[in-house]
Amino acid sequence: MNYREAMEYVEELRPLGSVMGLETMRQLCERLGDPQEQLQFVHIAGTNGKGSALAYVSTVMQTAGCRVGRYISPTVREYRERFQVDGRMITQSGLCKYLEPVKTAAEAMAAEGLPHPTLFEVETAVAFLYFLDKACDLVVLETGLGGALDATNVVNNTLAAVFTSISMDHMEILGETLPEIAQVKAGIIKSKCYTISVKQDPEVMKILRQTAVLKKSKFLTADVSRTKQVKYGVTKQSFSYDRYKNLEISMPGQFQIENAVLAVETVMALVRCGFTVPEEKLRKGLLETRWPGRFDVIAKRPLFIADGAHNEDAARRLAESIRFYFTNRKIIYIMGMLRDKEYDKVIRATFPLASHIITVTPPIGDRALSALDLAQAAREYHGAVTAADSVQEAVEIAYLLVGKDKDTVIIAFGSLSYLGELMDVVEHRDTIRRDTHGRSDES
Repeated sequence: MNYREAMEYVEELRPLGSVMGLETMRQLCERLGDPQEQLQFVHIAGTNGKGSALAYVSTVMQTAGCRVGRYISPTVREYRERFQVDGRMITQSGLCKYLEPVKTAAEAMAAEGLPHPTLFEVETAVAFLYFLDKACDLVVLETGLGGALDATNVVNNTLAAVFTSISMDHMEILGETLPEIAQVKAGIIKSKCYTISVKQDPEVMKILRQTAVLKKSKFLTADVSRTKQVKYGVTKQSFSYDRYKNLEISMPGQFQIENAVLAVETVMALVRCGFTVPEEKLRKGLLETRWPGRFDVIAKRPLFIADGAHNEDAARRLAESIRFYFTNRKIIYIMGMLRDKEYDKVIRATFPLASHIITVTPPIGDRALSALDLAQAAREYHGAVTAADSVQEAVEIAYLLVGKDKDTVIIAFGSLSYLGELMDVVEHRDTIRRDTHGRSDES
C-alpha cells in the first residue's frame, strides 16, 4: 500500500458514517492482537475544549520525559495530524504501514458477513498499533462522539477520565437533554481511574460524580474560580492555582485558563499514578503548548484570529473573548459552518460584535452549509453580510474591509474543516507582502 492508495481507502470509508457501539471495534482490535491493552490512557470527553486540554496534558507529559501518543479529530491542516507521537505526526510511510493490517482485518470481517468498521474505527485501530509500536508511555485520547459507545471507549487501562465543558451538541445521537448527554460522556470513566472535570452545570456534575462513585473512581474538580492573580493577554496569560504560582500559557482566550487548570489537575493525578513531573517541566510544558485553530493568532497587522467555534457554547465563549480582548475595536468575521450544526444559534451568539460578516463554504461535501445559505441566515440578524466564492476571496474581502485601519480584528470561525486552507492563504499572503516590502526597502 502506498500513500495514494491509503488515502483512497480512507475516502472509500467516509460514506459509512458514524455507527455508535463497541462490538465492531472490539472485534477489529481482537484481530489485531488488542494493542490497546498494552497502553495507558488519559481519555478526554466533552463538548468544547477537548483538543486544548489534550494539547496541554500531552505537551507537559512530553516535556517531563514521557513518550506521548496523541489521537485527535478533526484535524486542521493535514489528515495525518490525528496520529502524533511527541507532537510529531505520523509519516506517510508510517500511515501505510499501520493502515495495511487494519484494512486486511476490516475486509476479513466484511467477508464474514460482519459490519465493516467505519473510518473512525479504522483510524482508532491504526492509532493503537502506531502508539504501541512506538512504545508510548502514555496515550492522550480524545473521544470522537460522546463517550460510552464511542470507538475510543474500547480502552480499559484509563488512568484519568477527563471532562471539558459539556453542553448541547449532537442531540440527535447523544440525547435531547444535558443530563442525557452527560450520561453518555460519563461512559469513559473506568474502574478506579481518576475522574477530573471542569466545574459543570449542577446536573452534569451530579451525573459525573455518581458514575465515579459507582466505578470507585476518585473525583477531582478543576475549578477555575480557585485561580488567583489572573493576567489575560493575546500572546501570553498567567495565573496561580493551588500550590503553583504564576503559571504561564501562550494560548489566548479566557477559556484557555480553564483548560490549563484542567490540565494541571490531570497532571497532578498522573503524578499520583507514578509519573514524575517536576514543577519546572509543568511550567515549561504549559507555556510551550500550541493548538492550531483555537483562538489562534495567525497574523498580527491587522490581527487575524482563527477559531473552531462551531456550536452555541463555543460561540458564546468566543463572543466573551472578543468583548474582553477587543473592546471598541472594529471586528470582521469570516464564517463557515456545517449544515448539521446549530449555525443559527452560533450567528445569534456572535453577530452583535461584527461590523461585517463574510461567509464561506467548508470543503466537506454534503455536510457543508453553502456560503449563500449561511449568508441568508446571517442577514436575518445583520445588515452587512457577503457570501464569498472561496476561502481566498473571503480573506481578500476581509483585508479590503480593513483598509488602513490596522486596529481592526479579523476573526475566522466555525468548522475546522476550512481553517487549514484559510491559514495557508493568510500565511502565503503575508509572505508575499513581506517579500514585496523587503524589496521596496532595498530599491
